[in-house]
Amino acid sequence: MPATLDWYGCATFRLTFEGGPVVFLDAYIDRVPGAAGPNPPLRADDVSEADWIVVGHSHFDHLWGAERIARQTGATIIGSHETVRVMENQGVPMSQMMAVAGGERIRLSDDVTVSVYPSLHSCVWTHVHFSQSHEVCLGDLRVVHQDRLARFGDLMRHVGMLGSETRAHFKAGDQKPRGDGGALVFLFESPEGTLLYQDTSGHWSGILHDLRPDVAILAAAGRGNVDGEPVQGSLAGFVARQAWLVRPRRVILSHHDDWLPGFSVDTEIEPIAEELGRWLPGTDLARPGYLDGYEVFAGL
Repeated sequence: MPATLDWYGCATFRLTFEGGPVVFLDAYIDRVPGAAGPNPPLRADDVSEADWIVVGHSHFDHLWGAERIARQTGATIIGSHETVRVMENQGVPMSQMMAVAGGERIRLSDDVTVSVYPSLHSCVWTHVHFSQSHEVCLGDLRVVHQDRLARFGDLMRHVGMLGSETRAHFKAGDQKPRGDGGALVFLFESPEGTLLYQDTSGHWSGILHDLRPDVAILAAAGRGNVDGEPVQGSLAGFVARQAWLVRPRRVILSHHDDWLPGFSVDTEIEPIAEELGRWLPGTDLARPGYLDGYEVFAGL
């Protein structure tokens, strides 16, 4: 069986290599009622097989669930030092965790490795709800960190007003992370091909430049973060220019469904496809559905 990708919604995927490891990319599976996702809804408690869990950053919509998947399967969690701290507080033994910060290359099986690179979180502090992919966002440059933190507080107050079910969901998933822990991106290498995984819309341009994966999973949500400043333009343009940096033959989107109604949106894909066509006309934009066993490298 070739390498397959199953999307669980938000930025969470299960990556299964032929004859090799089962890897969860993030672990957020539980959803607030009414959110997008597999039907019938799934929970992290339903996962019975995993060898590794790689976590892009420590926010609840990426990390929550990893503690249960690790407990049920014996999988090893790879993530930032903050991710490891949070998971240790949730009862995951240190023997099942590997703290990384970027610059590490880890063997997942005899013929599959993953390399870790530092990255950036999207500029979530610039808005209280997501914009659509074609909408142009300007300004918010050179905002000092104290003011960014104050704006993030406004966002949290907005989310707290989304209703009792959302508040209960946030309370259940609040594992007390100290920020995002430092976002990471991962480059998998296997006999079938190479795959870049990103779970939030931000990057250091010099780090992504020339990585050249065969397939890139790129986040398409929120206000893009380019080298520490919010993108001046649209999300569609941000995703396309980011793809241009790494030059994959195929792009798969993440974080683009309406995973938290009232905050997230169902991201419009066509503007992204149009921008991608302008920047990288030979690159395929794949559109896998939930849990459909998409063959990652087929046809490349």
